Amino acid sequence: MGGIARLALFTSPLASAIPTDMPYEPPPYLAELTLAEIAELVAARKLPPVEGWAPQKSGDSQMRIAADGTWYHEGEPIRREAMVRAFAGLLKREADGQHWLVTPFEKLSIAVEDAAFIAVDCTRAEDALAFRLNTDDLVIAGPDHLLRAAGDPEAPALYLHARRGCEARLNRSTWAQLVEIALAEGAEHRGWQIASRGAIFSLLP
Repeated sequence: MGGIARLALFTSPLASAIPTDMPYEPPPYLAELTLAEIAELVAARKLPPVEGWAPQKSGDSQMRIAADGTWYHEGEPIRREAMVRAFAGLLKREADGQHWLVTPFEKLSIAVEDAAFIAVDCTRAEDALAFRLNTDDLVIAGPDHLLRAAGDPEAPALYLHARRGCEARLNRSTWAQLVEIALAEGAEHRGWQIASRGAIFSLLP
């Protein structure tokens, strides 16, 4: 039995919680959207109510999210984008840093090499910085979705809080986009800080 077939059997409670055959249309190109349109798309993303679930059973999903954002099960990449997007809707990260896939029936641990998501695009929309993740989720940076800088000043790594404790790491091109926005706004004269929705973030650790 192939790895993906075993995944379907092993994660049957997950499969019952997340239909993966529903039609899905990715959001439009981020730079073409107004802030109101971005906010509308964010609100339209219907996520499972993981916060309200308290499963008594736990286990290991045998899944891993690599540093480049690729999902694996038993060493094999999961190539179905709909399945990855559906599983991503069940992710949470607890205070100890452990990531879980959560259903009403059980929670399964998942190994995450760096961050659960990758930020693959960003744009300035009015007073907000909006990001697209590798799952096509849209996130607006602000008081509820903080940007943090890690690493060192010579090689900073930027992370965006996505949801439920999970973060998205900005990939190289998205980091370059953000720096370009910051330069256009004079960030080099303000300690390399940038604002979004009233929150101020440093681009350097």
